[in-house]
Amino acid sequence: MSQPFYVSPEQVMKDRADYARKGIARGRALVAVRFDDGIALVAENPSSTLRKISEIYDRIAFAGVGKYNEFDQLRVAGVRAADLKGFQYSRDDVDARSLANNYAQILGQIFTHEMKPMEVEILVAEVGVTPDTDQLFHVLYDGTVFDERRYTVLGGDAEAIGARMKETFADDQQLGAAVKEATKALSGPDRTLAAGDLEVAVLSRSNGRRCFRRLGDDAVAEALAD
Repeated sequence: MSQPFYVSPEQVMKDRADYARKGIARGRALVAVRFDDGIALVAENPSSTLRKISEIYDRIAFAGVGKYNEFDQLRVAGVRAADLKGFQYSRDDVDARSLANNYAQILGQIFTHEMKPMEVEILVAEVGVTPDTDQLFHVLYDGTVFDERRYTVLGGDAEAIGARMKETFADDQQLGAAVKEATKALSGPDRTLAAGDLEVAVLSRSNGRRCFRRLGDDAVAEALAD
């Protein structure tokens, strides 16, 4: 009887992480950045039907990069969890932190126990009543959670995009400047992204109870032209 082939746990985890990172790197990136009235989410996405950015609840947005069918499953699960909690308790009890923790548990469980990890990175963003209560939770494929304060980058070439964002980010900037800044970081020095290449949404404190709003191509083009 032949002996089973042994692979160390460390090597298994490394292989899974490499597999997930390669899948995520093949996708287009996304930037979330704070501005004076909330949070802007800017994704490179020429599709008008397959959305990377969506509303989860009144003040909460979801964004994903990587394998679309996988992060869309997570989006649907988040909407259901938020609706259930808001119905059972109060709408004010639904918050980004608990949703991010739920996502982290799901992704960590899959990464550890399933043969194939999810090829996704996700963002749960919440706009607060005041700027200092805005929240950005970046969740990796293995369940690791980062609490970002000013901006965050998801997806392929995140390191270079993050470096460009660090150079140009300014506190208390207006929406148009934030969209333009994020677009420049996504495009880099060698190409130009037009409004039709982007998916842009905002969480705005001044937008009423439901803070989420998508920007159409005309509004994005106006922001990029300023």
